Amino acid sequence: MTRHEEQGDAGRRVGRRSGAVKIVGLALAGILVLGLAGAGWAYWHLDRNIASVDIDGALGDDRPARAVITPSATAPADATPLPTGSLNILVLGSDSRSGKDNQELGGGDSGGARSDTAMVVHIDAGRTKATVVSIPRDTLVTRPSCPLTSGGSTAPAYGAMFNSAYAVGGPVCAVKTVETLTGVRMDHYLEIDFSGFAKLVDALGGVDVTTAQDIDDDKSHLHLKAGTHHLAGKRALALARTRHGIGDGSDLGRIGLQQTLVKALLERISGAGLLSDPARLYRVADAVTTSITTDTGLNSLNELVSLGRSLKGLTADRVRTVTMPVVTAPSDPNRVVAREPAANDLWASLR
Repeated sequence: MTRHEEQGDAGRRVGRRSGAVKIVGLALAGILVLGLAGAGWAYWHLDRNIASVDIDGALGDDRPARAVITPSATAPADATPLPTGSLNILVLGSDSRSGKDNQELGGGDSGGARSDTAMVVHIDAGRTKATVVSIPRDTLVTRPSCPLTSGGSTAPAYGAMFNSAYAVGGPVCAVKTVETLTGVRMDHYLEIDFSGFAKLVDALGGVDVTTAQDIDDDKSHLHLKAGTHHLAGKRALALARTRHGIGDGSDLGRIGLQQTLVKALLERISGAGLLSDPARLYRVADAVTTSITTDTGLNSLNELVSLGRSLKGLTADRVRTVTMPVVTAPSDPNRVVAREPAANDLWASLR
């Protein structure tokens, strides 16, 4: 199958899911093809790499209100004004093993994909600060009825696991479920797959991460002593998937590692000297664009670069990572539910 073939009613694209999704699209958009934008074939190739899902068309107007995005008052008179309003982006990955590369990295079959990682990235007005909120996949939520590309819709479900939304309705249902849970409009959607994440880390020359405790997880095949480590793509992906070798083995421990990896990626991107190394810049851009699925509002190189230019003041030290407040679910000690009123207060601060 090709990258652009569909997988089921959900409108998913084969081979672009990942348990290691990060805010890669946001960070890299600012450097994507800054030196390649006029390079003919390279631009055409990278632009064609990007696949998308029409979230807005599928969900219509039955959604939280969209924030007003204002143009930058400081943009040059002869340039298109850059947006400076706040922005919310759902960054998603799943445990699908579709495609040869993903199967080699993750194992398992390609059926029954579920969102393995979900982060709501809120960019403040002015776009110099951001908050990344992780939603535990084991959270019990109300899953709304979601439209299917083949017609009809999924049935609503109460007390369903959060990550089941992607399984039954793909990106569209994942977005609708997040908006139902948070009351926050998702302006964009971004997804990256297993192999793409590993290739991205390798294209960047690896990342440096510090772990506070030993990690011994036979399921993710990761064994690290506490301390600082330089990880290539495959081991970085294993770190993002690790849950059984740390803490109580729950998803909350893994989220902490993923948030550490977010910061490490941002720091690596900003310090990799990509603009002075065209070959590496191209490898990074190719790794990103071949691995992401976006909403139709971000499905071109021009749109990604415009977003990135608006984020030029956003650095790793201005990104705050938090986890949605949760408590153990009364109905199941292996599941969690949103802890109120703390969770609602957090989402209200992002509206």
